[in-house]
Amino acid sequence: MFKKKKLLLLTITALMSVMLLAACNSGDDNASGGKDGDSGKNVLETIKKRDKIIFGVKYDTKLFGLKDPTTGEVEGFDIDIAKQLAKEILGDETKVKFVEVTSKTRIPLLNKGDIDAIIATMTVSEERKKEVDFSEVYFEAGQSLLVKKGSSIQSIDDLTKDTTVIAVKGSTSTDNIREAVPEAPVLEFENYAEAFTALKAGKGEVLTTDDSILAGMASEDDSFELVGEKFTEEPYGIAVKKGEKEFTDALNSGLESLISSGDFDTIYDSWFDGLLK
Repeated sequence: MFKKKKLLLLTITALMSVMLLAACNSGDDNASGGKDGDSGKNVLETIKKRDKIIFGVKYDTKLFGLKDPTTGEVEGFDIDIAKQLAKEILGDETKVKFVEVTSKTRIPLLNKGDIDAIIATMTVSEERKKEVDFSEVYFEAGQSLLVKKGSSIQSIDDLTKDTTVIAVKGSTSTDNIREAVPEAPVLEFENYAEAFTALKAGKGEVLTTDDSILAGMASEDDSFELVGEKFTEEPYGIAVKKGEKEFTDALNSGLESLISSGDFDTIYDSWFDGLLK
């Protein structure tokens, strides 16, 4: 009888240990399921539960995403498109949160789960498709050059080993210019604001990135101008985590709705009318 009671006690103890271990493992799984604790949910489900979309946007790129130091608000084409996508998906354009990203930080922040999507002048490329998925292209840009008016540099053919080119870390523009003019030294900065400040300070003779971004800089200071033809194609897409098809489809559906309603053209004209060739 004693042996039977001892065996029963051991069995109960073992079962309790198994249950406790399962509970601990369940807690670990939940902790690894993102900051909202919704293990197993896809991003779109999480967004709907949260009732807000978190977009990674630029804070330093005039015309696309620029933070007003007076109001603290971020304004630009990407910002307006993001708000309209929130309206399409959640029914209200105010159901958005904007988190600052740079060309260097945007993919790490997305893959960490700090943001749901990137809408930040991000060129769709085969290399980036290995890390993230993209929506349909929503903006067609092309790489160009920004110089001080009166500069002898009027096209990419004028760049030499004696020309210091300013660019931004983590951008396709930096790779493109190194490939196109390998002999020209490239000076990289963390963001566009720093890069433009460096150009104005004479740390380089030319700044290169997408024409749409350079147009914003030129509109800010008319002593600078875009020169030459676009020498690359830079199609912008909205980036999401790999495999998030439902969210990608929702973004594409929202973009299609904006285009068909004419709202997309209205937003585009409000930012770029007369500024781009």
